[in-house]
Amino acid sequence: AVVAHVVASGAGFVEDLDESFKENRKDDIWLVDFYAPWCGHCKKLEPVWNEVGIEMRNMGSPVKVGKMDATSFSSIASEFGVRGYPTIKLLKGDLAYNYRGPRTKDDIVEFANRVAGPLIRPLPSQHMFEHVQKRHRVLFVYVGGESPLKEKYIEVASELIVYTYFFSASEDVVPECVTLPELPAVMVFKDGTYFVYDEYEDGDLSSWINRERFQGYLNVDGFTLYELGDTGKLVAIAVIDDKNSSVEHTRLKSIIQEVARDYRDHFHRDFQFGHMDGNDYINSLLMDDLTIPTIVVLNTSNQQYFLPDRHIESTEDMVQFINNILDGTAEAQGGDGLLQRIKRIIYDAKSTIMSVFKSSPLLGCFLFGLPLGVISIMCYGICTADTDGEVFEHEGGKKESGDRELTDEGSEEEQEEEKNGKYTELSDGELKQKDTMEKKKD
Repeated sequence: AVVAHVVASGAGFVEDLDESFKENRKDDIWLVDFYAPWCGHCKKLEPVWNEVGIEMRNMGSPVKVGKMDATSFSSIASEFGVRGYPTIKLLKGDLAYNYRGPRTKDDIVEFANRVAGPLIRPLPSQHMFEHVQKRHRVLFVYVGGESPLKEKYIEVASELIVYTYFFSASEDVVPECVTLPELPAVMVFKDGTYFVYDEYEDGDLSSWINRERFQGYLNVDGFTLYELGDTGKLVAIAVIDDKNSSVEHTRLKSIIQEVARDYRDHFHRDFQFGHMDGNDYINSLLMDDLTIPTIVVLNTSNQQYFLPDRHIESTEDMVQFINNILDGTAEAQGGDGLLQRIKRIIYDAKSTIMSVFKSSPLLGCFLFGLPLGVISIMCYGICTADTDGEVFEHEGGKKESGDRELTDEGSEEEQEEEKNGKYTELSDGELKQKDTMEKKKD
């Protein structure tokens, strides 16, 4: 009853949108869930979406929360680029921002507040600077006045605001521990320290911010791994069981953390570090059963992976393994070649069938047994029909041949008379010649 009351009250803060939304939306900022009534993921999101509506209303946010049946208003959904369900978008003027994070209330509310607010948030004092540092694990700050770098910074912020926060500050507001080689400058604060953007070493500003928007060490799940694919980095993961407190599990996790912290200057441009709880997801990704605890390095751009050829005992062993990958001496497995794609199709089909039978054996027998039975009956019918037709055709041909023999040649007496008649029509010379030929044949 309590859950039903919460869902019902939350639904009151979420507006059902129709075709009039297209004309009226530009006066407000909207957070919209485009859904399909038959979609299971949409139904799972519905109570969370109602909680989002309650939270946004309680905090006095200017963002309005709504939902639209994309199947009933397909033209509007198509105009906003909806390709799947559910799709969450924040609509701000003529701009539409896609939400790609976890479907939890806190993450969605955080996204809405970040994107709905100013693109570049000013930090007017050191106190505010310190407050923001404590609140955000990763934040980017532009320091300086007007410049081409600031214009580029604003351009990148408009694209990547869906992922992280962007701030600006004057030099006297920056903490005293920060040393800037020159102004203007762009910095990222994370992992308890800061790093300054260097155009010559770090390349394009957009690529640098996209790489640095993650902490140096992460608790990696499937969604995070997907997001890391945009950075172009290799991902070094300790695959462990978080509930297992044995020495081996703890040691491998500590080794990855130490490499991420102590060797950042050597590897941060090429590697992202973290750990993953359990091997179910990694097994499906690698199409292999990995024994945990273990370490694996993934190349998310081409689905290749690297496994150490010896046991990782220390930080030095891990550093050596990474260097072997960088210099090409470590053997890459997997990939996205034709054979691997075929293997992936077979593996996915096998996994799907096994999961269905494991969860519901009767349903599995019905889903896969019934089509196989129908196909078997059809094949049997086709084969049987071909065989009978062939026998019938053979017998018919034989009968037809016999009829032709009777029709064309006639009885033996008729043939004898015809032969005698032909002899009478021949001349004496021709009869002699024919007799001679018949003797030769005898």
